[in-house]
Amino acid sequence: MKPSAPPTAPGAHEPHLKRALGLPSVLLFGLAYMAPLIVYGTYGVLAGAAQDTAALAYLIALVAIVFTALSYGKLARLFPVAGSAYTYTRKTFSAHLGFLIGWATLLDYFFLPMVIWLIGAAYLGAAFPSIPTWIWIVAFIVLTSGLNILGIELANRFNIVLMIVQLVIVAMFVVLCCHYVSAAAGPGGLVSAQPFFQAHVPLSATMAGAAIAAYSYLGFDAVSTLTEETIEPKKTIPRAIVLIALVGGAIFVIAAYTLQLAHPGAVFKDPDSAAFEIARKVGGDIFVSIFLAGLILAQFASGISAQASVGRLLYAMGRDEVLPKSIFGFIHPRFRTPAINIAIAGAIGLIALKLDVATSTSFINFGAFLAFTAVNLCVIRQYFAGGEKTRAFGLLGGLVFPLIGAVTDIWLLVSLEKTALILGAIWFVVGLAYLGWMTRGFRRAPPEMAV
Repeated sequence: MKPSAPPTAPGAHEPHLKRALGLPSVLLFGLAYMAPLIVYGTYGVLAGAAQDTAALAYLIALVAIVFTALSYGKLARLFPVAGSAYTYTRKTFSAHLGFLIGWATLLDYFFLPMVIWLIGAAYLGAAFPSIPTWIWIVAFIVLTSGLNILGIELANRFNIVLMIVQLVIVAMFVVLCCHYVSAAAGPGGLVSAQPFFQAHVPLSATMAGAAIAAYSYLGFDAVSTLTEETIEPKKTIPRAIVLIALVGGAIFVIAAYTLQLAHPGAVFKDPDSAAFEIARKVGGDIFVSIFLAGLILAQFASGISAQASVGRLLYAMGRDEVLPKSIFGFIHPRFRTPAINIAIAGAIGLIALKLDVATSTSFINFGAFLAFTAVNLCVIRQYFAGGEKTRAFGLLGGLVFPLIGAVTDIWLLVSLEKTALILGAIWFVVGLAYLGWMTRGFRRAPPEMAV
């Protein structure tokens, strides 16, 4: 008689996320989420806010992001599970604070895909005015939802192709700007301090631009939601987070620098389409067509990554039962993806049919900066807790760097426009009220962390 098999741990045979991503795939996923070409789509607005110091605004934002990225990397090693800032705050401070940070992060994760689809639809609407904009929005949602439900590996293949296209177009734009400046002012014209410093521009204006520039960096942290689908996540995720911030930042600073050299000043016929004006100036109508096609592909790739991330954040919160587990904690048994969450994100994206880009982007950064601040504070808390793993952080990595990151994140948060702060505060209060109801007036903790 065969010996009986050992008892199976509860949930051992439940569907779970599939580990299939290496460092190159995770890096490309994060860069696709950031959509490097977005630096051109937002350049006119940012240059106006920063009063023609866009390159410095991107550089300041990069400093804040890099210090925060280092903190994300440390916490990803300590807690190699999906959930990002929500998980880190929950494990470091408390379940209550973790929920509130997760709730704030939903501003970024939920509304970013909507903004991406809106921008893509706006570009296509301008190119094909005879086709209603709502058709493009629905098409974006259906295609990205389908790819994400079918599996992270399929979405990853599309990301690789689309990212290569984006990087080629960015390189073309930079080269054309440099050629234009060299032809007009000689090679010496390529070296200038004006994109970084102008005596008449106050620091407050550059900081206001940096708060907008930080929108372009959203995505460096999103790969932490792929922890449970990554091979050797304790090594891969921290490296990817820092590399994404550095590579993305280099692209944004170089692009803004060359754009300002080619078009000094912040006066455009239409700030929302300033890059098209500069593209035509440096490359003619043929390059404008290539640039438009690249922007559409960038929005599609970014939409895939953004929707995948919100699906996994909802999965982490559903698995912890702070959201209904039967819905948000569901993993499709065949595709092994959080299919219901992805569909919900797509359905919420339909709100874009009634919104414009300005309204939907107004408070995304509120949630992002709040989450970034919380992550830096988590590292400091872990450092003072003095655990065996956190002692390896050292004074710089455990205290000085995250403190710099927290201060700059708070500075960027308060530099947001008043409307963003009001809308963000309202969203936060709604989350606080829901938490109070769920925990019976804060008398008990939200459900314990699933492990």
